[in-house]
Amino acid sequence: MSWQSQLRGDPVPWLLETDDPGTRYLALRDVVGLSDQDSELRSARRRAHREGPIAAVLSHMREEGYWVKAGPGYGPKYKGTVWAIVLLAQLGATAAEDKRIEKACRYLIDHALAEGGQFTAMSSGAPSGTVDCLQGNLCWSLMELGYDHPRLKSAYEWMARTVTGEGIAPMKDKDAPIRYYAGKCGTDFACGANNKLPCAWGGCKVMMAFGNLPAKERTPLVKRAIQQGADFFFAVDPATANYPNGWAAKPSGNWWKFGFPVFYVTDLLQIAEALCSLGFAKDKRLLNTIQLIRNKQDESGRWLLEYDYTGKTWLKFGKPKTPNKWVTLRVLRVLKAAAK
Repeated sequence: MSWQSQLRGDPVPWLLETDDPGTRYLALRDVVGLSDQDSELRSARRRAHREGPIAAVLSHMREEGYWVKAGPGYGPKYKGTVWAIVLLAQLGATAAEDKRIEKACRYLIDHALAEGGQFTAMSSGAPSGTVDCLQGNLCWSLMELGYDHPRLKSAYEWMARTVTGEGIAPMKDKDAPIRYYAGKCGTDFACGANNKLPCAWGGCKVMMAFGNLPAKERTPLVKRAIQQGADFFFAVDPATANYPNGWAAKPSGNWWKFGFPVFYVTDLLQIAEALCSLGFAKDKRLLNTIQLIRNKQDESGRWLLEYDYTGKTWLKFGKPKTPNKWVTLRVLRVLKAAAK
């Protein structure tokens, strides 16, 4: 079944409207499938960086390379450096198109990446400020922005070890050179914020990051972490989101609210994005999730904005509960991958 035949209408002309340079560029790249060297795509990419949301986010960057407040950039939510970097990556920004992006990425590495490979939220730079959602989001984002810094190797190694537990001492062993911490506290995405149970929200970010790492750069350790992560997500039907809930009695309703951008709150669509990026697009265990995603389209083959950060981040990405180009782009990437 082709991905187009799964749609109730054709959203592509809508995505290609010239008055939305950000979504037009990504639609040409990811839906139409133009090559990086295509003149139309290159023109659209330049315009997206100069006129679209990318330009709006970059306009708030300080000369030194940070947003709002100097330091590791986790605060303030959702306008600090961490969130700006993650947002730029989701908007399709690239360091090759604007030198400010490379400067921002370098600033983040210098101020938020501890020697052991942990991205930290601590102003002191202590590795104890690490957590899966932060680690995964930033590893994915820096790769997506085209900033493959040598120090990212240590970040990916730390992230893989935290999944499998290889070579990491328990949190209580404070004299160990490599150990878990209060936030990142155990294998299989265990998180202190989820009552020390595996957190599927954080796990999604980790798996997205692994999916953005070129296959030739995936060490045996990373490959084992990918398989263990896949085993975790497929231990239940992903469409049920029946993962450990910490203190809650049932899964968060946010799993079923598709949104843009995606920060640490996660939806089922991102599970599909992560697993598709790792080669599981045609896995039968993902079928119910793909069907659930497909069923949420409207009669024109578009998807609604059900979760958003209006008023919390730099700009607005659409009216809630209405058809949304950014969400529709996310879905079409998954449907294309599952149909290949």
